[in-house]
Amino acid sequence: MRPLGIPTIGDRLIQQCILQVLEPICEAKFHEKSFGFRPNRSTEHAIAQVYKYMQVDNLSYVVDIDIKGFFDNVNQGKLLKQLWTLGIRDKKLLCIVSAMLKAEIKDVGIPEKGTPQGDILSPLLSNIVLNELDWWIASQWEEMPPKHIKPFIRKDNGKEDKGSIFLAYRERSNLKECHLVRYADDFKIFCRKRSDADKIFEATKLWLWDRLHLEISEEKSSVTNLKRHYSEYLGFQIRLHKKGKTKGGKPRYTVKSHITEKADKRIKDSLHKQIRSVQKPIGNRSGHASVECYNAYVIGVHNYYEIATYVAQDFYKISHSAYKSLRARLKKRMKRSGQYILPYIQEKYGHSQQIHYVYDTALAPIGAIKHRPPGMLRVAVNKYTHQGRAGIHSRLETVNMAVLTFLMRNPVRDRTIEFNDNRLSLYCGQCGKCAISGENLEIGHLHCHHIIPLQKAVQTNMQTSCFWRIGYTYSYTPREKKR
Repeated sequence: MRPLGIPTIGDRLIQQCILQVLEPICEAKFHEKSFGFRPNRSTEHAIAQVYKYMQVDNLSYVVDIDIKGFFDNVNQGKLLKQLWTLGIRDKKLLCIVSAMLKAEIKDVGIPEKGTPQGDILSPLLSNIVLNELDWWIASQWEEMPPKHIKPFIRKDNGKEDKGSIFLAYRERSNLKECHLVRYADDFKIFCRKRSDADKIFEATKLWLWDRLHLEISEEKSSVTNLKRHYSEYLGFQIRLHKKGKTKGGKPRYTVKSHITEKADKRIKDSLHKQIRSVQKPIGNRSGHASVECYNAYVIGVHNYYEIATYVAQDFYKISHSAYKSLRARLKKRMKRSGQYILPYIQEKYGHSQQIHYVYDTALAPIGAIKHRPPGMLRVAVNKYTHQGRAGIHSRLETVNMAVLTFLMRNPVRDRTIEFNDNRLSLYCGQCGKCAISGENLEIGHLHCHHIIPLQKAVQTNMQTSCFWRIGYTYSYTPREKKR
């Protein structure tokens, strides 16, 4: 059991204020191969970078390092020094951060090391701690200053193309090629040679202890040959698979990835739990609502794991177990046809013959999934720069700015700030169109309403967080019907 530092509401408010000030400063100094707990970045970008190193750059050796109890063993004094080095030199602010780190935990006492798990600032602080590791690994190869070769500046994103520099390093130097991909405290270092990987492994282990006072787990840390063995990362097990030959006659390798055994078991257990809740809806929840919760889980799992190359085979096995459970528990209620099929089910699984209906509502088929290549991180997208915000806001070009300005200047007076913010967000998310008819919304002929009526939500004692997470839709009301 890990001690959890759950801050009070007042502490959360202060921490969120500090986070909004610190994050832009730190983001400008974080390494680009760090993907965890950062805006506009996700696990998909980390997996895409891993695929690139393996298949495009032909790096077949990976150093897997697991830090033993990272969040529980962060050196607090070292962390405050790293904040100072990053440019945060307000001593009052540093004292507040130090006080938050030493907040007393019930039945545990005042922690002398580590960051509170459950704290709003902890994800950012974890990136600050390991940012030094990112730049140290990069200094061994990627950021090594060239002496006689100038990098090529790309026109599409303005970044340096160091391909010619890396080629010169391989041919004329004894540098050890290494590339880091990190998501929070889970990171991998890719190398081209086994000897380089062994040396990098030992050097990283010593560096973590000497600089950050962190110990690695010997049982979970190793050097892996990806052409022979799988390596696990973020719920995926990945290796290189021999597939044909190149034009020069050399063997060509492609990425082969599955979901891990642990993830497989977790999905099966969660599906059986969801099926039981569909059989016997919990509390005041209706059968239709329980089916929607089941569908939300299935779609979420599909969206996360569909970047695995052999995901269809993995979920085909899972679907057998889930279908047996569905037949056993919902035999009388499950049918091949029904009346109500949600729009997102129709869009995503409309072609599938595995759709069944419960309570006349379509169930998302767990086995209907196919591989989707992961998308690389768009370096230009950054909400802290003018150019980056332009890329993010490019999606708003289809929105009627006159209507959006009207909604901004005319909030609903008797509703909360959160309601009015979500009102603007979903107008942009629906591209200024009605969610039902698809027609363009006009001033005076639009209405924002709850999917679950507010009065019903209050009567069933639903939590506010659950209510807001459900979302809203805009409906277009023609003038004739309104009259």
